Order: sequence, then structure tokens, then C-alpha cells
Amino acid sequence: MTTTTNPVTVSAPEGLPFIDIEREFDAPVAAVFNAHRDPELVRQWLGPNGYEMTIERWDFTTQGGYRYVHTDAEGQSYGFNGTFHTVRENEFAIQTFEFEGYPDVVAIESLTFEDLGDGRTRLRIHSVYPSVESRDGMVASGMEGGLTDGYRRLDALLAA
Repeated sequence: MTTTTNPVTVSAPEGLPFIDIEREFDAPVAAVFNAHRDPELVRQWLGPNGYEMTIERWDFTTQGGYRYVHTDAEGQSYGFNGTFHTVRENEFAIQTFEFEGYPDVVAIESLTFEDLGDGRTRLRIHSVYPSVESRDGMVASGMEGGLTDGYRRLDALLAA
């Protein structure tokens, strides 16, 4: 089975402290949602190519939480953590997101899983930062490339 390369759309409106991300998948909502819930699946797709991912905690449930570390080829580690405030099966999640390299800069993110019919899903993420400067730092970090890499791996995982 061939996977498509659906584009990742990232918009960061000037002067506003948020990022909107949209990506379609050629897979049903339940499969895309499960790939966000199951830590073994998350480990296989989340993050940039070439990074190893260690998940210390992944509880994709209401009032759950997470912490994971990405390690690059040179051995440099990058930790991330947050809380899943609300998780509604195959529909919606609200989480916090903190890159430990910039402590105390916590984004609040909503993830909406939309059934497009014909076994297709649209994922929408709205990520709000405490300031425009912190939002701009996230955009400048190579976030879009990491998202694109990860979602391509997720496409392959969903197609398998």
C-alpha cells in the first residue's frame, strides 16, 4: 500500500501567540486517535527523523500526563512534558506542552480529530503560548520539519 504525503499546514499569525496546525491522514479517526493514545505507537512516529524517543510516561486520558525524551544522533537529549486535561475518544484532547529546554513556557493545545468520511481524518491542533515571543521561538525551532517527518512516519504506520 502506498502512503500519500498530505501536507502539514502551519499558520502562526503575526502578533498573536498561537499556532494552528492542520494535517489530513488516509486512515479512519479511530486509527489516528489510537496512534496518539498508544505509547508504543507514539514512540514510532512522534518527532524528527533520526531521533530516538524514550517515553517515561504516557497516559492519554483525562487528567493523565506524559514525559518523553528525544535523543539526536550526537547524543543530545531534549525533554518534553505535559498534562492531558481532557481526552474524548476519537474526537478531542486538550493538553499542555512544555519543552524542558525552555522551562516555564507552557503551551495549551487542543487536538481535534475530524472524520472526513471514506476512511480519512483531519487533525487540527491549536497551540496557545504565553507570549508572541515564546510562540515565535517554537516556530523558529524547526517545529514544522519535525511535524512533517513525524506525520510521514505516522502515515506509514497507519498504512501497515
